[in-house]
Amino acid sequence: MTIQETQDEIIDDFEVFGDWMDKYEHIIQMGKELPLIDPQYKTEDNLIKGCQSKVWLHAEYRDGNLYFTADSDAAITKGLVSMVIQVLSGHTPEQITGAEIYFIDAIGLRNHLSSTRSNGLLSMLKQIKLYALAFQAKSLQSKL
Repeated sequence: MTIQETQDEIIDDFEVFGDWMDKYEHIIQMGKELPLIDPQYKTEDNLIKGCQSKVWLHAEYRDGNLYFTADSDAAITKGLVSMVIQVLSGHTPEQITGAEIYFIDAIGLRNHLSSTRSNGLLSMLKQIKLYALAFQAKSLQSKL
């Protein structure tokens, strides 16, 4: 599934919920379904800077694609990182760096998060794109 198709699927999923309490419950449920990060990666180096809650993010490069695992100590934040990983994990670094992330605005999430959670969500996206840039650069170097 492409990044765009996954975003469209998330948007469709959120359209069935009438109010934001139901949407928050769905976000929390998505966090509960997030494959847990291996405890060895829950280190200071994998903490995302800029998040009020603790969020650990680990990237692994396999067969030309980046795969992410994560965890958080806050239920909603864990759901947010779960959505971001669902959209971006399993794609090439080039696809990730070139992706336009629109599902956040399309489901109205940006307007319903506190400023600290919104900043944290942006920090998650930024960190994933930085990982993608780093692996993209490493891949280019190996071809030289």
